Amino acid sequence: MRGPHNIWRLIRTGATMERTGALRVVLDAMDAPVSLRIAAKVIGWPFKWLGYKGDPEQPPVTRALSALGPAYIKFGQILSTRPDVVGEELAEQLQVLQDKLPPFPVEVARKTVEDELGRPVAEVFSAFSEPIAAASIAQVHKARRAADGVDVAVKVLRPGIEQAFQKDIDAFYFAAAVIEFLLPGTRRLRPSEVVAHFEGVVKGELDLRLEAASAAEFAENTRDDPGFRVPDVDWHLSAKRVMTLDWVDGIPIHDIEALDAAGHDRKMLGERVLGLFLRHALRDGFFHADMHQGNLMVAENSDIVALDFGIMGHIDDYTRRVYAEILYGFIRRDFRRVAEVHFEAGYVPADQDVEEFSRALRAVGEPIFGASANQISMAKLLSYLFEVTERFGMETRTELILLQRTMVVVEGVARSLDPDINIWHVAKPIVEDYIRENLGPAALVRDLLRTAKVLARFGPRLPAMAEAALVQQAETPVAPRRSARFAPVGYVLVGAALSTAVILLVSGS
Repeated sequence: MRGPHNIWRLIRTGATMERTGALRVVLDAMDAPVSLRIAAKVIGWPFKWLGYKGDPEQPPVTRALSALGPAYIKFGQILSTRPDVVGEELAEQLQVLQDKLPPFPVEVARKTVEDELGRPVAEVFSAFSEPIAAASIAQVHKARRAADGVDVAVKVLRPGIEQAFQKDIDAFYFAAAVIEFLLPGTRRLRPSEVVAHFEGVVKGELDLRLEAASAAEFAENTRDDPGFRVPDVDWHLSAKRVMTLDWVDGIPIHDIEALDAAGHDRKMLGERVLGLFLRHALRDGFFHADMHQGNLMVAENSDIVALDFGIMGHIDDYTRRVYAEILYGFIRRDFRRVAEVHFEAGYVPADQDVEEFSRALRAVGEPIFGASANQISMAKLLSYLFEVTERFGMETRTELILLQRTMVVVEGVARSLDPDINIWHVAKPIVEDYIRENLGPAALVRDLLRTAKVLARFGPRLPAMAEAALVQQAETPVAPRRSARFAPVGYVLVGAALSTAVILLVSGS
């Protein structure tokens, strides 16, 4: 049944894209060849009458995705984090995609709460409002906790949303396969992997326990960050389809007039939102990856409050160090070092010329530093970087793309608060602190100690591992023996020596 459903959904999608004018916009953004344009026309034009009309007041792409439903709205939002796939201009359009749908009845929400928590709503909440916000996956209600009278926000999944999303995800995979077949050049962008990434994000959002876990981890990491708040999760009133958090009053960060009327320092807020994002990404490797203006508020005391933790970014220690070195290299205008970092990390193939790559990076960076503060644009820098890295054969790295795209969004938020903000001025001390703490001598000692501790845990097993490796080496015929084949034995013996040293040090202390 999946085949016919996917074909029909693809036809309906093409028809809607054609009817709303979105098809041409998307094909132009992808610089699609004639073959793909013809295929899209064949799918869309004859069935144009089957397409949804959408809201004519909206831009074409936004209009089409909103008309096609929740999965397409969410897919558009995820694609907004991938300018390498859809292009910078289309990514910016998708970023402002209105994630607003008609709410479902409060009675349905109350029934979901009762089913998930196993208790009547009146027993849990002394008040439960009509929906105050409705998005593609869930809607939010303001409630009052019966136990202590404290106001809370209750997020409830839409009924049947899991099944609806799964049907559309199957259609997305089918469409990705068709695109890869008709347009082999797009395989570098890995359309199927983009869909897989989308599926992973959505499955996380369809289980509110996972979003609650992200919110709790984020709150724990940032507990001591001045000027920043994450609402606490009420785990006793949360489940797979219901999540309860502390209610937070504040001014939406996009309401400039209200911020001014309340006396908030917008210059300070702009620097704060940008600085906080960089600290979270570099220090913790766990950051809010959907920091658009709709997910940020300003509390009465000027704290920035983050909301909606369905899309979070994670980068490991090594990638954070690479990213910090790249940023630091640009800040210091050391383009040779930026080029070397790309090669050392394996981001650029080793057969490329590091000198030529360094010159290409200089062409990206120098114009930025010759600009005034309000002309320095991370979005422009990243757009140039995508062009350069593509030319030198760098493959798409999803974790870096998400990080970079989020930084572009955060830059937009910061500029809306202070148009003259200098992003390098804000970023420099944060990146320098990270470099000093994680790439200096102290960091090297920490890394060696961590490595030694790991080896020490295997201490009791290392003699047997060394013996097995030596026996295997002895049984290997003489001819095939190369120095490379002895390497595993060497690793085991070195590991044993290090472990022994650590154990002796520990026992001695």
